Amino acid sequence: MSGTSEGPQPAAVAAPHPSTPSVTECHALAIQDDRYHARPDHPLLDPEARDHQQQQQQQRQQKQHDQQEHRRRQEQRDYRAAFNAAQLPMAVVDRRGTVVTANDALAELVGTARASLRDRAAADLVDLASDDRTWHAYQEVLRGRRSRFRCTRRLKHPDGRALWAEVTVAPLPDGGSVLLSLTDISERRELQARLRHLQMHDPVTRLPNRTLFFERLSTALESSYDHGRTGRIGLCYLDLDGFKAVNDTLGHRVGDRLLAAVAGRLTECAATDGHSRGGSHLVARLGGDEFAILVEDSSGTEQLADLARAVLAALQLPFDLAGQRLSVSASIGVVERTADGTTPTGLMQVADTTLYWAKADGKARWTLFDPERNAHRMTRQALASTLRPAVEREEFVLQYQPLVGMADGVVRGVEALVRWNHPQFGILAPNRFIGIAEEDGSIVQLGRWVLRTACLQARQWQRDHPADRPLFVSVNVAVRQVWDSDLVADVAAILAETGLAPHLLQLELTESAVMGSAGRPLQALQALSDMGVRIAIDDFGTGYSNLAYLSRLPVSVLKLDGSFVRGFRYDEGVHPNPADETIVETLVHLAHRLGLTVTAECVETAGQAARLRRIGCDTGQGWLYSRAVAPERIAEMIGVRPLKV
Repeated sequence: MSGTSEGPQPAAVAAPHPSTPSVTECHALAIQDDRYHARPDHPLLDPEARDHQQQQQQQRQQKQHDQQEHRRRQEQRDYRAAFNAAQLPMAVVDRRGTVVTANDALAELVGTARASLRDRAAADLVDLASDDRTWHAYQEVLRGRRSRFRCTRRLKHPDGRALWAEVTVAPLPDGGSVLLSLTDISERRELQARLRHLQMHDPVTRLPNRTLFFERLSTALESSYDHGRTGRIGLCYLDLDGFKAVNDTLGHRVGDRLLAAVAGRLTECAATDGHSRGGSHLVARLGGDEFAILVEDSSGTEQLADLARAVLAALQLPFDLAGQRLSVSASIGVVERTADGTTPTGLMQVADTTLYWAKADGKARWTLFDPERNAHRMTRQALASTLRPAVEREEFVLQYQPLVGMADGVVRGVEALVRWNHPQFGILAPNRFIGIAEEDGSIVQLGRWVLRTACLQARQWQRDHPADRPLFVSVNVAVRQVWDSDLVADVAAILAETGLAPHLLQLELTESAVMGSAGRPLQALQALSDMGVRIAIDDFGTGYSNLAYLSRLPVSVLKLDGSFVRGFRYDEGVHPNPADETIVETLVHLAHRLGLTVTAECVETAGQAARLRRIGCDTGQGWLYSRAVAPERIAEMIGVRPLKV
């Protein structure tokens, strides 16, 4: 028995059953209740009520249908009115591409009656079949495989003017036709054309600029093999000589006027080219005072040469610019070649190289591209890029050419001549790389190596032949070595390292490097001379030949240039030049009066040697005695009296 108890529960009350309505009550409820109106087939309705409800529903549906049809027809009338009144040319086109209907704007655009457009091919109206790509896209829309497409077409208005239209083709909601519409974009195209012209033309000369030039060049190369074309292309790339001086002295305003005047003459030359196969050549300003004349469909180098001559002649005539009378000249690089395998960049590179040649050759001239000369330039660039590493890899070797006493034929010394044992080009003579080394500064490192190697070799000969008179070694020194390095310190250190006596070292400098020396170079030469090192002037007689300097410079030796010695030859029907002998004799006597010794270069025959000996030359050097040889061959000549020739 639980701890809680429940009280007496009330008796359950049964829910009252609702009374079933009578048929009459149901009829009344059905009439009043909308639910029964929606169900005329309700089983409780009698047939009469059911028929009544069905009639009401049919009436409502018919009314709704009539209202929808009215709205649809009204919309169609509105659409048709808008279609016909629209300023935008439009046409409804069926799936076959035939015009079903068109508005007045389209009829006016094509210059015909609106009714006559019906059943015409829409593609013919707006030139959609002119290219395969556009035609394919149009057909895809007609077949329902593409939602829409848009293209631009140039059309001719009935009044004769041309207009640009943007054509749009898109399916209509009914699924059985498409809407073709045109938008006049002539003003937009005109604005774009003006903007492009400003973008592609130079504001000073009104000529095409670099961007347009390269665009035309690319197009010309791509179409060079079209039917009836020569497949060749030419370019005159020119630069005004001394234009910077015009800007600096007369101002940029006058400079701009000069550029515009030059542009006018270039355009005239291009337009009057007698070799032109049709149309004038493109004249462009590439920047600064650089211009280019592009000759498409060139007929050969003669056409480009004639054009370059005409340009030079035209520019040599004075320019009258607002009271200023100016004369200018130009350097022109000319390139003419087959277009096959030619790229815009490659063509401009060789044109730029050829222009550089024209300037280097003296300016105010035109120069034709030379493949052989360019190959030499490319080789020079390859050498320049590997020169410094070559010194570190010890790719250089020294050969020695004997300096022989003219009186007794004994070897007195040697000249050290450097050779580059290049892994690709083989043995290279100094004239192939010394100029490059002087330009990039590697001559300092190379010259130091040559000096040390030559001194070591001279000291080795001295050790190997102690009983014979030691040979001096002559080493060429570039003027940049004097300026860019402490030559005096280098020489002193190398002499101390190798143990070679200073008087056994001779340093050769060219006449142009020594004459007029002042400041640091002169101080260096004086310090070397005070050290006991001999200073020689190489190729004397080809440079300044300022005899006054001979008494001021610490020079010990004059080396006469070979051009004088060659005039002494009798062999092979060559008669000696008396003037050469007189000059050499005078120089020798003058040198001796100044306490200098004289070495004759390029001695090749015994007759030359005899005449030089009679004149009084101290030493001779040339193929008569020996070419430049390895150190071992020089060792065989030491002590030989006289040297066999």
